[in-house]
Amino acid sequence: MNDSARGGERPVGEGTRAVRAGLPEPVKYEPTLPGPVFAAHFHLPGEPTGPYTYGRDENPTWTHLERAVGELEAPGQDGVETLVFASGMAAISSVLFSQLRAGDTVVLPSDGYQALPLVRAQLEAYGIEVRTAPTADDAQLDVLDGARLLWIESPSNPGLDVCDIRRLVEAAHARGALVAVDNTLATPLGQRPLELGADFAVASGTKQLTGHGDVLLGYVTGRAGESMTAVRRWRKIVGAIPGPMEAWLAHRSIATLPLRVDRQNASALAVAEALRGRPEVTGLRYPGLPGDPSHEVAARQMRRFGCVVSFALPTRARAERFLEALRFVDDATSFGGVRSTAERRGRWGGDAVPEGFVRLSVGAEDPEDLVADVLRALEESAR
Repeated sequence: MNDSARGGERPVGEGTRAVRAGLPEPVKYEPTLPGPVFAAHFHLPGEPTGPYTYGRDENPTWTHLERAVGELEAPGQDGVETLVFASGMAAISSVLFSQLRAGDTVVLPSDGYQALPLVRAQLEAYGIEVRTAPTADDAQLDVLDGARLLWIESPSNPGLDVCDIRRLVEAAHARGALVAVDNTLATPLGQRPLELGADFAVASGTKQLTGHGDVLLGYVTGRAGESMTAVRRWRKIVGAIPGPMEAWLAHRSIATLPLRVDRQNASALAVAEALRGRPEVTGLRYPGLPGDPSHEVAARQMRRFGCVVSFALPTRARAERFLEALRFVDDATSFGGVRSTAERRGRWGGDAVPEGFVRLSVGAEDPEDLVADVLRALEESAR
């Protein structure tokens, strides 16, 4: 399904698209969403001309999920391909290592996901030059000359800075560089990088896309051609493939994505508004909050602003007391789940954040309960 309903009727809404994305044509007595196909190999007499030959290459359950994700990331667009992976990092690695060679230059965000420094070290070990710049103020433009690939993370994790994706894409393409956008925090319902001109939309499906904290998954969506062929080849070589059960669970979860996203985004804004003006809170960030440094740019390119709010408390001890006092928010890593989570990011190292920095992922609980819980925990943590 694309933006048009069956028979060329009026365009369908995002909820309808998500509910029906990737479903096969209906067959009498067959399930609407076929169960996972557990197969390492398939019947294959004669020449291997069909779509399914071996479990590391293709799987029917992946196919349904890949079609579904493609319909969300690039509705109505022809010539777009999606590939699913075992995790978000597998998807990220597939783009970087399939597109870059010794002697190439890549531009990464200096404030992106904390595993990127590990990726940088490996890229440099392969003879690839790595340049970095912050996400805010489109600073990556300053180090773009001569690059083969620009990697954008917008909003950035965990700082929630935003860059002008279209502006960076146009500048990169003018210099002959490819552009990949990590779309994890926004989801396809918040932002569509391919519509903004990017070559790849990459995400961890572990987060809000699947939303229940029970699936590790990643994907890459891009325009069909040599670049995506290289990504597919990398997946085959490395074997970074999702299990069929994980793929099936992910596809099932996508049907509720619009409901979850709308609830979580609205609640995240309510939490951010409640935190604004609190004397113990500094560095409050949420792109959907009027007055946020990123709001103006985010409003131009995002349709929804995500479920993550970040802020800092005065000390590490204060942040830990705050997290311990929360009743409806679990102290856990990751984000995007239906159950709210929060953590002191400094405990991991690798993020350039204050010791009291808190990343709060807003779930699907009643917003009034979450706001009350957060404000009560702030009061208790002061004692």
